[in-house]
Amino acid sequence: MKRPTILDIARVAGVSKGAVSYALNGRPGVSVETRARILGIAEELGWVPSSAARALSSDRAEAVGLIAVRDPELVATEPYFMRMVAGVEKTLSERGMALLLTVVSDPARELDLYRRWWGGRRVDGMLLFDMRMDDPRPRWLRKVGAPAVIIGAQRAYAGICTRTNCTRTNYQDAMTRAITHLVDLGHRRLARISGPHSLEHVVRRQRYFADITKKLLGSEQPQVETDYTATAGVRATRELLARQRRPTAIIYDNDVMAVASVSTLTNEGVRVPEELAVLAWDDSRCASWCTPRSAPSRTTSPRRPASRPSCC
Repeated sequence: MKRPTILDIARVAGVSKGAVSYALNGRPGVSVETRARILGIAEELGWVPSSAARALSSDRAEAVGLIAVRDPELVATEPYFMRMVAGVEKTLSERGMALLLTVVSDPARELDLYRRWWGGRRVDGMLLFDMRMDDPRPRWLRKVGAPAVIIGAQRAYAGICTRTNCTRTNYQDAMTRAITHLVDLGHRRLARISGPHSLEHVVRRQRYFADITKKLLGSEQPQVETDYTATAGVRATRELLARQRRPTAIIYDNDVMAVASVSTLTNEGVRVPEELAVLAWDDSRCASWCTPRSAPSRTTSPRRPASRPSCC
């Protein structure tokens, strides 16, 4: 069944199309009785305003755009991304707005889509996250003047990032607390399994990990780059454990890699946390579903560390 239009309402009500437009938009030009009858017919027919037409008349799309450059495996398994999207959608829906979400694999296609959405008035603004090194998006935003919020910004973006349109994350404090916790438990051989170095927040974590381990342990500890997926996390874990100076604790950049590694290692006979302590970012529910579960340790011997997958 086709969608009801203003013309359908006019035909049923026996009035002109203009009269229907006046009634639906609350404008003068029709009597109170006619307005009430038109509104009743519109509700009975299931008519709703056309978002495209409304965008043309009000210059608003009532939507916010978000594009994720992600591996399909990561989109399907990473709790952080889905929790972020759920939070964004909840906030927007409370304000009668929609989230226009697309997943692409190529950063070049991401910027092209933002251009088309903005030029075609499909969104009123954009949400940006996973900012990359030498990211072209801030420059484009400055050029076109499009409103945006940068999620997890690691630096100030001239002309864009202000207190009202950027969220910031203090990775230095989180990394300091994580490494200090492991060192206090008696660990002297640490390692980190990271996400791709093309991302600004990954590079920041890399620098903080190197600086803090050097300060507390006297030397930088190994870091292995991955693509954030479970497969890559397990592969990197095996690589680290195969080294002559194998780590006694590993910090993972997300829960997906940590949980997959813990599951694989325990099945292969590695005792977690007795032989290998594991700490991970995100603190998602999947960390509490693995064995051993994510839980803070209150009584821990430095000789038998008991760090488990948890939030830094």
